[in-house]
Amino acid sequence: MDLKKLAAALIPDNDLLPPESYEEIYPERARAPKAEVTRLAPSPTGFIHLGNLYSALADERSAHTTGGIFYLRIEDTDEKRRVDGAVESVIRSLNYFGINFDEGAEIDSPLNKYGPYYQRRRAEIYRAFAKRLIERDLAYPCFCTEEELNAVREEQTAGKKTTGYYGAYAKCRNLSEERIYANLAAGKPYVIRLKSQGSADNKIIFRDEIKGEVTVTENDQDVVILKSDGIPTYHFAHAIDDHFMRTTLVIRGEEWLSSLPVHLELHKALGFRPPRYAHTSSLMKMDGGTKRKLSKRKDPELSLDYYRKAGYFPLAVVKYLMTILNSGFEEWSLKNPEADYRDFPFKVSKMGKSGALFDLDKLNDVSKTEISKLSAEQCYDFLKSWTDEFGTEADRQHFNDKTYIIDVLSLIMGIGGKKRRKDIERAEQGVRLIDYFFDDTFAPEYNYRFGKDTVNAVLKSFAEKYDPSDDNGAWFAKVKAIAPEVGFAAEMSEYKSAPEKFGGNVSDVAEILRIAVTGKPDSPDLCTIMRILGKRRVLKRLSDAEIR
Repeated sequence: MDLKKLAAALIPDNDLLPPESYEEIYPERARAPKAEVTRLAPSPTGFIHLGNLYSALADERSAHTTGGIFYLRIEDTDEKRRVDGAVESVIRSLNYFGINFDEGAEIDSPLNKYGPYYQRRRAEIYRAFAKRLIERDLAYPCFCTEEELNAVREEQTAGKKTTGYYGAYAKCRNLSEERIYANLAAGKPYVIRLKSQGSADNKIIFRDEIKGEVTVTENDQDVVILKSDGIPTYHFAHAIDDHFMRTTLVIRGEEWLSSLPVHLELHKALGFRPPRYAHTSSLMKMDGGTKRKLSKRKDPELSLDYYRKAGYFPLAVVKYLMTILNSGFEEWSLKNPEADYRDFPFKVSKMGKSGALFDLDKLNDVSKTEISKLSAEQCYDFLKSWTDEFGTEADRQHFNDKTYIIDVLSLIMGIGGKKRRKDIERAEQGVRLIDYFFDDTFAPEYNYRFGKDTVNAVLKSFAEKYDPSDDNGAWFAKVKAIAPEVGFAAEMSEYKSAPEKFGGNVSDVAEILRIAVTGKPDSPDLCTIMRILGKRRVLKRLSDAEIR
């Protein structure tokens, strides 16, 4: 059979470049010997999840800790799954968590010399290599219909055979020249399949960068490399793209291990040295005492939108994922609490070989710690960013007064004090904690422990004495002065020595004032709260809080 003639008939493009010319178009990158070139290569489906972030973080750290390159490639060979705006969503979501690309799709970078970074825009490259494989008798046309393929699959299943297109089941592998041209003349649609040289009887020992030595069965499947529309399958495109984008390390989920034999054979058939592969463990969670994979259907925390809407501090999510990615990170972080996580000597080889357990409670703890480290300015920026996107209209109005909010946050978070607050794990909690500083979100619960006469006497007496210029000492002296007026002990020592003589004590006076001003029996320093609220607002709240 004249294979060059056949290749020209199957792929009639006359303007395709010789495959070897792409070695010059996409030369080897100038990089240090150990610098890694990694990539994130999602489909543009619009759904980016925790697993993508997990993998992207491993890719980004592998590249940047070695002085390499991290790029974004979009694997859009399946046009039916494309969602408008999906690529921008990927970039935006990862940027939110501090993960940035050096080059790639929709990235404005002087390094963009290995594109296009969309697979559908690289069709001529794939077709040139498919044509060359046909010329070398390593690929052939397949005219099988979907119905015929389903029938083969049913036959294999009934006979308890491995399903797929191989051996005696590869009906089109040995079609005669006459039959092929007759099918073409009849206008029958066709795909191009790899003519596998492998055997299921042979084993391959492969060195995985995470799992170590892995034994897999050699590929014997005649997989499709070009679909009937001339667009490549993922298997074919990724082998060509990783070679010409000069990828050195492919980090991907362990579900791709079953495809590894196909990918190794494709690289061999194409004459490429394959990149190194690292197959990550699946993200797991405990459910009823057993481990299972995180699920789109069952687990809202799999979606990255979950963390943004709930208001998790982005750095906390990243740091927590680092503890899963490398077992030594947590110990390093404890020893270096102020260090940037990027200073950690990340290694793919230190990633876990088995299921990585994702623990939301532990993430909450990490988030509390990270939020507690923020300055007032940083805290304001973080909470404002959340309110701009997910808060109420009232929240957004509140955060327009930056000076006021920073004063509030400094008090609420204990910034500048002896003890920082460490119980806020999400932005939403922080925003709700300051609601009582604003009239439109002040929702008091006047649960006094004392009767009408006592409560009203305390509120009226303090209103008469209150002066916002008082320091804490003068303020508290006025609170103490009210105690005897309502039959309470002004000094705790006298109350403790004879509690039966008093209706309460000075701390009870402060509690009444606290409930009136904040609507709650517990709060940070009340004197400072009043100073922030201002005299007019304080006096109105004292009046409104009287028992009618």
